[in-house]
Amino acid sequence: MEVHRVDYLEIGQIVSGFRERMAKLSLFDPLYELGRKRQTDRQNKPIDFMELGLLTLLYFFEQKLMRKNKAGVKDLAQFLLKVTGIFIDLDEEGFEDLARQLIQTFRPPTGKKRDFSFMNWETGQTESVYISILKANAFDLKTNTQYYTLDDDGLELIFATKEFYMEFQLSIHQLVLRKQLEKGEFESALRQINEMRVDVEALQERMVKLEHELKRNIVSEETFTRYKELLEDIYLRLQMENEEFEELRQFVKETKDRVHAETIRQADQRPYELILRISNELEKIHGEHSILFQQSMVLKSHALSAAQESLYYTGLDSFNFDQDIGSLIFSSPLPIESMKGVLAPFLPIQETKIWSLLTVWAEQNIQEDGDGHERDDNFLEIGGDSDERRYAAAQSRLYKLLMEQLLQMMEGQGHAELKLYINLIEESNRSYLLAERSFYDFWIYLHQRSPISAHDRENQQNEAQGAWLDDLYALIGNRSLIVIEKEDKIIVNERFTIQNMLVSWGEIKNGA
Repeated sequence: MEVHRVDYLEIGQIVSGFRERMAKLSLFDPLYELGRKRQTDRQNKPIDFMELGLLTLLYFFEQKLMRKNKAGVKDLAQFLLKVTGIFIDLDEEGFEDLARQLIQTFRPPTGKKRDFSFMNWETGQTESVYISILKANAFDLKTNTQYYTLDDDGLELIFATKEFYMEFQLSIHQLVLRKQLEKGEFESALRQINEMRVDVEALQERMVKLEHELKRNIVSEETFTRYKELLEDIYLRLQMENEEFEELRQFVKETKDRVHAETIRQADQRPYELILRISNELEKIHGEHSILFQQSMVLKSHALSAAQESLYYTGLDSFNFDQDIGSLIFSSPLPIESMKGVLAPFLPIQETKIWSLLTVWAEQNIQEDGDGHERDDNFLEIGGDSDERRYAAAQSRLYKLLMEQLLQMMEGQGHAELKLYINLIEESNRSYLLAERSFYDFWIYLHQRSPISAHDRENQQNEAQGAWLDDLYALIGNRSLIVIEKEDKIIVNERFTIQNMLVSWGEIKNGA
């Protein structure tokens, strides 16, 4: 019998990389540990912890893809209850206990990484690898809740369980690219970007096919609803990927600045050249992905609406009144209730003229005050009797006082704002003026006559109320005032609200 001899060179090749292979196998150790657990539900049915462990990993992976950072024991328990509640007979506290056991298996309560020991037959020594499936993400002090997220080893374990479908490929590559940049593995990051480009191209082809399917396959309300849900899912996925691209762009920029600072005085500029290539390639892919994102929005709105409209007109064209309605009515006697249902779509909508009680609260034009007198919103006109003369004298003194206050306020800065002017009046002993309508008539007059100057006043002597405004124009002198309305409104009190104004000096008149 011939004995096959294996020389030492072949043995070295066989056991080469033994540690790395064992490190890959160690990722499954938490699942095997869960598989050895023995526990039953309230009906004494055994609970398979290994399957629940994989569900836990998938749950945290989905949270990472959806960019949700708050997932704790109670959240995992609710997820397990929804998925396995019809098979595992436990109450909410029981599912919380399950979730706590699962999380503590993937992340020991001590916070240390899991230790996996083995004999390294490449070196002939006992070695250990440390794995971290879950890591602490945040802590809520108010509710005393710890949140968790997948660590790098957890992501690698997820990737080892299944080749993910196309929708997740780009998101996965984005996560891996970030990790490679954090570790400084720039050459691997470039290869990862090339894979991302392939993913984007595949998504582009899929969007083109989907657009053709929208125009060709929507022949019923059911298919329309199905494509609508599909487009909404694609839109949300692309939106999240676009947000991740934005964060990656910022992260690459920060990494580029850091590498530039580190290599500026070094002879080896290759790391900086690589990060520049990564930045440029990522920008190209981001641009293509943005176009894809815009295309999904167009499909979601215009194309889908066009398909629905086409479906509507297709139904109209294929509708035969004599066959679909006439034969149904005349060939088989229908009860009155059924007949109403058949004819209702073809009858006009019933219209009845009624008076709605809601019109009581509609906007109304009030022409009289409570005492029966008609309202007058115009400026009071000055006549010749003694009461009106006294009123004119009082108005003249008031306008002169208000103008003096305004000019004093403008002496310092050359302009004044109505809001500040009102604040000045409120702080003085004349705050009662803000409750009088004459105060607001003064400002309305200034705004309507802007620009205001004594020269213009000479052309207005024929106005009925002109005489009692002379003191106001005398204070202005050969100058002019410009009043400009501003955007904000001033609520002075419950009765009066006025638009804010800005008063400034205009051109000086020479009196010619």
